[in-house]
Amino acid sequence: MKKYFSIITILFFAISSAQEKKAETSQDFQNNLNKEYANKTESPLTEEDFKVFKTLDFYPINEKFTIEAKFVRTQNEKVFEMKTSTTRLPKYIKYGELSFIIDGKNFKLNVYQNIDLSKKEGYEDYLFLPFSDLTCGKESYLGGRYIDMRFPKSETVIIDFNKAYNPYCAYNHKYSCPIVPLENDLKIEILAGVKKFHD
Repeated sequence: MKKYFSIITILFFAISSAQEKKAETSQDFQNNLNKEYANKTESPLTEEDFKVFKTLDFYPINEKFTIEAKFVRTQNEKVFEMKTSTTRLPKYIKYGELSFIIDGKNFKLNVYQNIDLSKKEGYEDYLFLPFSDLTCGKESYLGGRYIDMRFPKSETVIIDFNKAYNPYCAYNHKYSCPIVPLENDLKIEILAGVKKFHD
């Protein structure tokens, strides 16, 4: 009996350890983003900026902006063309709504699914959460920021604004980036995630 208990205990800790490694923390995300931007094969930076790049500018990680939100899967949504910084019009569909509270105030964000991306292996459950807030054009990028998500597995979702990143257009005008829909403009300062690149 002790032998079986030991095996189960070992398996439990092995699984728990694997899950911990799999779960990317806010700091892990920011470290990985810096590595990506420092890698010329992956970086969206211009040649000029790449030569002097050391790190992205982040707000200090703040647990206040790791939010528990209520997810509602919306029904009968129609595919639409999302505006971008160029003439490109990628097809998206509203996948659901995320409702949450910050400083006692209620907020809501729509989360979207990119139709073409959903057909690619590994991205079938990928969701796109664009948002703008009162820091835009001041401390953060004027065009807003993005957060990557996956299909929620329950009605409760964690939104980690510490993982908010800029669209590639914030660094290089050669890219075509989705424009944050007006309904995802938050009337609050989200003091988390990546700040703007140039003053």
